[in-house]
Amino acid sequence: MVLKTFGWSFAVTALGLVAAVFYGGWTAFGVVAILSVLEISLSFDNAVVNAGILKKMNAFWQKIFLTIGILIAVFGMRLIFPVVIVAVSASLGPIEAVDLALTDKDRYQELVTDAHPSIAAFGGMFLLMIFLDFIFEDRDIKWLGWLERPLAKLGKVDMLSVCIALVVLLVSAITFGAHAHQHGGTHADKAETVLLSGIAGLITYLVVGGLSSFFEDKLEEEEEREHEAEEKAEREGKPKSAVKLAGKAAFFMFLYLEVLDASFSFDGVIGAFAITNDIVLMALGLGIGAMYVRSLTVYLVRQGTLDDYVYLEHGAHYAIGALAVILLVTIQYEINEIITGLIGVVLIGASFWSSVRRNRALAAADGDQEKTEVSSGV
Repeated sequence: MVLKTFGWSFAVTALGLVAAVFYGGWTAFGVVAILSVLEISLSFDNAVVNAGILKKMNAFWQKIFLTIGILIAVFGMRLIFPVVIVAVSASLGPIEAVDLALTDKDRYQELVTDAHPSIAAFGGMFLLMIFLDFIFEDRDIKWLGWLERPLAKLGKVDMLSVCIALVVLLVSAITFGAHAHQHGGTHADKAETVLLSGIAGLITYLVVGGLSSFFEDKLEEEEEREHEAEEKAEREGKPKSAVKLAGKAAFFMFLYLEVLDASFSFDGVIGAFAITNDIVLMALGLGIGAMYVRSLTVYLVRQGTLDDYVYLEHGAHYAIGALAVILLVTIQYEINEIITGLIGVVLIGASFWSSVRRNRALAAADGDQEKTEVSSGV
């Protein structure tokens, strides 16, 4: 099972590391290995959230996510995206941007760093909306009940998550503008850039997420009809099949997944510049990491891990919230990638341990009930 799920990741790792040695020797090998670990640690929460969405899709769309989705994630976000940033921010053509990335790495890194506020604002707002919509929803299973119960009540207020996100964006833009003005005003226009990029991130979330929800609602009617058919089949002794997202619903869910993955990868791409400004090594290291995130997503779906460990999804969404705040803070302040990665790992680890304790408590309760029934002669 492990080899089947992670086989391609192992193969890509071997090829990537060999390519790194040929490209830049053992130093390049070390850099690619570090970048791979960085990407995996920063994106574990991504895999958990992906799995929660992917398990709703049918087999065909799961394959699309793992083939075309991989190409978009590895080549699009980890290789083409940094070049596009430079091309847009420096008003260069694509070929000029690639040439700059390969020949003048310091200038290339400088241009990407200059574009960071707009990237962080877009990704931060998209992720913040995911987190807010999660915590304001009333769920049967609650991890931090003392916090989630009052937030679920607040969530009954219409458009509350959008209002909070806009307030956070406004504060971020004003703070950044004031900070830039204190330092000579050379980047004062960045406040407007942050505002526009953040609104673009918010609109992207609302459009893609809204379309996904719309087609999911449409599908619920089909699910009800299918459920009736299943009950009839069960009465007649025929096997029943689970309903999975297909057609337009799955297509928009796929788009949502890709935008989600892009938002998650922002911190990895930007963080990679702290380690190297060589675009080839960056693509190799982050590409290897992205493969493991995809494999981990598949593993979680096939093993039914999210059903067995019910708080994992909560931990992942809290990690998303932390990452959103970190991205917005990095508009003005630098935060070490190790801190970013550790916060996600700690939150998911805590939710996993809480799930284990819950499962043990339920098993113990079931055992006690069985003993009681036996002793009472039931």
